[in-house]
Parts: sequence; C-alpha cells; structure tokens
Amino acid sequence: MSSASGPTGLYAPTKNLRRIGLAPFVALLFAYCAGGPFSLESMISTSGPGLGLTFLLVVPLLFALPIALATAEMTTLMPVEGGFYRWSRAALGDFWGFQCGWWNWTGTFLMSAAYGVAMADYLEDWMPMHSRAEHWGVAFVFLLVVAYLNVRGIHLVGNLTLVLLLAMSVPLVIFIVLGFHHARFNPFHPFLPTGMPWQGGFGVGLAIALWSYAGYEELSTVIEEVENPARNFPIGLAIVLPLAIGIYVTTLAAGLTALGNWREWETGYLVTAARLLGGNVLGTSMFVAAVICNFVLLDSTLLSITRVPLTMAEDGFLHPALAKVSARFGTPVRSIVLSTVFCAALAFFTVPQLIGVYAWTRIATSIETVLSFWKLRRKYPDAPRSFRVAGGAVGAAAVVLAPTLLFVWAMIYSDVTTRKWGLLNLATGPVAYLWVRHRRRVLAGSSPVTVE
Repeated sequence: MSSASGPTGLYAPTKNLRRIGLAPFVALLFAYCAGGPFSLESMISTSGPGLGLTFLLVVPLLFALPIALATAEMTTLMPVEGGFYRWSRAALGDFWGFQCGWWNWTGTFLMSAAYGVAMADYLEDWMPMHSRAEHWGVAFVFLLVVAYLNVRGIHLVGNLTLVLLLAMSVPLVIFIVLGFHHARFNPFHPFLPTGMPWQGGFGVGLAIALWSYAGYEELSTVIEEVENPARNFPIGLAIVLPLAIGIYVTTLAAGLTALGNWREWETGYLVTAARLLGGNVLGTSMFVAAVICNFVLLDSTLLSITRVPLTMAEDGFLHPALAKVSARFGTPVRSIVLSTVFCAALAFFTVPQLIGVYAWTRIATSIETVLSFWKLRRKYPDAPRSFRVAGGAVGAAAVVLAPTLLFVWAMIYSDVTTRKWGLLNLATGPVAYLWVRHRRRVLAGSSPVTVE
C-alpha cells in the first residue's frame, strides 16, 4: 500500500454497529477520561495543596494534551473500530499490536473492578457492611447493572451518561460557588507539606495526576460507533480536556480556600467538605454525585474495553465467538459478559491495590499509542488527515517524549509491590502471543483454509 493511500483499508468495517452523535460521545469521553473531581483529595494532604493543584494544571499539558493530539490525528487517518490497538498493529506489527490489545484488555479488568469496589466503598459509608464477601456482592451488583446497560447498546449508555453527568454538575457548581464565596485561605499554601521529604509527596501526587488525566486514547476503540468520527473525535477531545482541568482545579480550590484544612483531605473528603459548607443537603447531594462519578467511569470503561477483544477476535487473535455483534443491540455481548466475569473476580481487592497494578498496563498502552503515532506519521506521510499535529517532526517528537518521560518518572517512584505485580501482568502478553501463534499454526496445519 502506498504512503498516499493510508492504512484505513487494512480493516473491514465491523457489522451491525450503532452510531451516536457528538453530545453523547462527549459525555462518554468525559466520563472515561475524568468522571469528576472525586478520589483526588488524597493528593492534597500527601503532596501539599500548592503542589497538588500545580500537578492538576501542568500534568495535562505535558501528558493528556500530547496523547489527545496524537489520538485526534490517528482518528482522522485510520478511523477503525479498535482504535489504538489497530493503530499499534498497523504501525508496529502483529506482536506489538497484540501486546497493546492484550495489556489494555487485561489491565482494564483491574480498573473496572476498582470502580465497582469504589462504589461499594462509598455505599459502605452510609450502609455498614459486615464482611468482605458482602462488600464484594455490592460491587458485583454494580458490575452486573453496568454490563446490562452495555449489552443494551451505546445509545442507552451514551444518553444515560449525559443525563447523569448533568445531574452530577448541580452539587458541584453549588459547592464551587459556596467555596469561593467563603474564601479565607490561599488554596496554594503551603506549596509542600511540612515535615515530609519532597520526593515522596512528589511521586504520589504525580502518580495520581497521571491517573486522573489518563485515557484520552481509550474511546478510540468505538470509532465506528460515532457519527462522522473524523470531525467529532477531535472536537470531543478539544472540549473534554479543558473541561476536566477546570472541574478538577476549581472544585478542589473552592474547598481549600473556604476550609483551609488541607491535612484532613483524604479520599472521599469532598463529601465532608460539602457538608461543612452547605449542610446535610449539600453533603448528601455530593455523595450522590460521587456515586454517579464512579458509575459513569465504570460504564464508559466497560464500553471501551469490550471493543478490544471484539476487534482482536476479528483479526484472528482471539476466539471467533468474541467477534460476534448482536444484530438486535449492536453490541459485542459475549465480550461484555466475559469481561464482566473477569472484573468481578478481581473485585475482592482494594482500590489502591487494583489501581497500582493497572497503572503499568495503562502506561504501556499509552506509550505504544504515541509511538504508533510517530511510526504512522513516518510510514504514511502523505495519507489524508483532516487533523494534523502542528510543528512537523519537532511537534511529533514532543508528543512522544513528554508523556513517556513523565511515565518513567512515575514508575521510578512507584510502590515495590505494585511494580512486581504490574511487571508480571505485562509478562502475560508475550506468553499469550506465543500461545496464539502456536494455535494458529496448529489450525493452519489441520485445515486447508488459511487462518487470518
């Protein structure tokens, strides 16, 4: 294939898919990439309010923005279902393409399980649970509900997400207005926590900020389920990134400037802060907003993850049963069910355990995404793109280097235990690829039909 024609023709369109418009797509993109300002509170007490807010302002420019720009260009170059997985395969070959898909699919089991566990954690604050098994049961119910919604189709998931995010915004706006109305403290003071080595706070805060701004390539897996993706994907990314920065920073700054008690900020503290500022009504509303946040995060994550095994099966890497799309709902039902089973099996662990291990697969797939952007730019320089990252080779290099260097820094300061399990999870990718290659050779030798 010539460099002018581009790589789009490498894959046939997936059949029976439905399409959504710009508004529900933006809602899904925001739900996956941000969700809301909840679970960020611990970086304030660990890194200090000044450094924590600085991370939320600077990290997206060095990390989320480059990945969003790379995603926007590759979406217009290669708008195929499976998104970043198929971009990696087209750019880097079968082995690395398989690793990208496998790492993302298996890693996101941990992320989805973490959202289910987080929802059970929030509910436990209001309805005490008496055993870990009961806690798991609540998380499992949330996972089942989200799986059912995903089976019913992207229209239901997208429109419901849009409605829930609008409802969540009401207590957040009230909290922000009240916080700045009662402003008494400098939200950036102190910049660093006193009596604590700066390296520890820096590493923890950077890791949380990277996690908070991760995933701007993830919804590329549903490219063929979005109307006019070459137009709507870049628009959606341009809307969501500044919106996420604004909501993160203004919400936390509003609470800090009104209360000033930054040492007390731990995960879930925004509910307490809302109760202190607006009484029980606002506190309860903020709790509901936190539950909505975790729900839409889980809902959009399951939507994204289930298109990876669908397209990997279409490409012959997974069982062909996973390549089936329901003619009634336009969804990969088998992929949704299988992914939910694995997520439920991991819901016995805690959120920090799950997130810490997940971070390694998140980093690996994001690095592959920006490397694929670089490779496809060189491999198909003249292929048509309705969006192109500015700056030529220098701009492309910045898109690759900025997030990669941040990833390296975050991994240097990662926890030893999660590092061990994260690397072990990455090691399953090459093992799985060797097994798939072996099975394909066996099938090719026992059948006259070529296995694709």
